[in-house]
Amino acid sequence: MPKKPDLVLDIAGVLATNFSPLFWRHLSTTYDVQYEELLEFRKGIREELWIGVITEQAFWTNLQRQFPQIHIKSARKQLLSLITPLPAIKEIPSWSKMADIHLLSNHRLEWIEHILIPIQEYLTSVTISAAVGACKPGISIYEKTQTYLRNNGTVLFVDDQEKNFTGAAELGWDTLLADKEGEWTEKVSSLLNQ
Repeated sequence: MPKKPDLVLDIAGVLATNFSPLFWRHLSTTYDVQYEELLEFRKGIREELWIGVITEQAFWTNLQRQFPQIHIKSARKQLLSLITPLPAIKEIPSWSKMADIHLLSNHRLEWIEHILIPIQEYLTSVTISAAVGACKPGISIYEKTQTYLRNNGTVLFVDDQEKNFTGAAELGWDTLLADKEGEWTEKVSSLLNQ
């Protein structure tokens, strides 16, 4: 019996919608805050948030400290409502019959649990930046995912940002850019069916 390849998927922009920039635009219009100021805040806190240096609560506390008019409970609800499954997520059950599926994402588990729970049984591993203390494009998060691979030969990594391919390429993984139209799913299905 041939060995299954490893399929490594990003989450935001691949399996689920990316909450940014919609979330920041929503805050700007809802609370009358300059969009550019929100982007500055995001830029300043991004890495600490993604690698888990700060808690989710600290993120919201810092946001409210800088922008007191923002209602945190409503803002969090809005953020979660913007993270919805993309059509590709429906492919996971069938792909899991042909490949070991691994998720590798810069994210917070608290924000994507509702995306992961329905597909959990089809996943071999899940590597979330805030849980492991490293984020893409740094090599260490790819190396963490590498420990879950079964060395079956082929590894295909799908991400919606080319800048995240460097670490994957260093480990010898094949890469595929997830286009907004979702045509990449047909390429994955075709590769897995070979």
